[in-house]
Amino acid sequence: MPRVRTGFTTGACAAAAARAATRALLLGVPVTEIAITLPNGALARFAVARCERSAASCRCGVVKDAGDDPDCTHGAEIVADVGLRDAPGVEVRGGVGVATVTKPGLGLEVGVRAINPVPRRNIAEMVTAELADERRGALVTISVPRGEEIARATLNARLGLVGGISILGTTGVVRPFSTSAWRAAVAQAIDVARAEGLEHLVLTTGGRSERFATALLPTLSETAFVQAGDDVALGVRHAARRGAREVTVVAMVGKLAKMAAGALETHVSRSCVDLDFMAELAARCGASADLVSAIARANTARHALELADAAAIAELPQRLCQRAAEALAGAAGPSVRLRAALVDFDGVLRAAHPPFPEAR
Repeated sequence: MPRVRTGFTTGACAAAAARAATRALLLGVPVTEIAITLPNGALARFAVARCERSAASCRCGVVKDAGDDPDCTHGAEIVADVGLRDAPGVEVRGGVGVATVTKPGLGLEVGVRAINPVPRRNIAEMVTAELADERRGALVTISVPRGEEIARATLNARLGLVGGISILGTTGVVRPFSTSAWRAAVAQAIDVARAEGLEHLVLTTGGRSERFATALLPTLSETAFVQAGDDVALGVRHAARRGAREVTVVAMVGKLAKMAAGALETHVSRSCVDLDFMAELAARCGASADLVSAIARANTARHALELADAAAIAELPQRLCQRAAEALAGAAGPSVRLRAALVDFDGVLRAAHPPFPEAR
């Protein structure tokens, strides 16, 4: 079976660069390699591409390796400037080439630089580890020298991320969901589960949704959980061919909304969230004309759901799950019981169709 090579997120590279800069500043010597603890708890080592010191600060850069994932940020240098200060604690800021958030629905406040919460925390933790024997704090500024140029190859501007790329990564690891090698790995994972006699398989769109799914279905074997990435439809079809009796798909709103609208290939290069579809569903759930219009103009599926939640349109998550389950069932065929479950960004179950047995 073809092997896939994982890579590292922009967030992991930023944490590595920040730790290297802090160490070089404290020791007064260049750093050429650095080890960090990733958000998922694993240890990883990074080459330091540059290390420029002055009396008051240090700048280090790490070049992102995305592994086998066709990611436009592969090869980008993620830079951290670190300066010490008397006040305790670590402050993390975004600099040149890190996007500014200009629209809601991205999980960050409008006006801030797009350093997501998990990598921001990881950066602070790695710098704090270097400052263990110090009574001082640090100011860390993350920048991406080619960030604005790289962002032109993304949908960032449409989403309201202006002036660069985001610093992302909930695990620190990039898994190549969109390659043929990854699809082969998904099929093999399903084959292994069926060889163990497992009849109920759980397909997720990534590491975070898998973590949430295992909490929802704690009695299932670890082997039953398969990270299908953007290839959930492929996984559903393969599970049906291999004789699975039940498949549960667990996703967050962006991916689930695509499936609900019938776009079962969920990679950003192959489909976009259909906000008109979400607005139509909201109308069927009793949303006002103004709310329907606002959802159609929303920035993201997350933003659209936030608007519906604020207006107490409680039925919308269930409708999304129902439509996603129906679309996926069409791919699976009549021999498989298909369930679609929506979880929020904290892992809370918003809805499932059909409901989980204990939730009926």
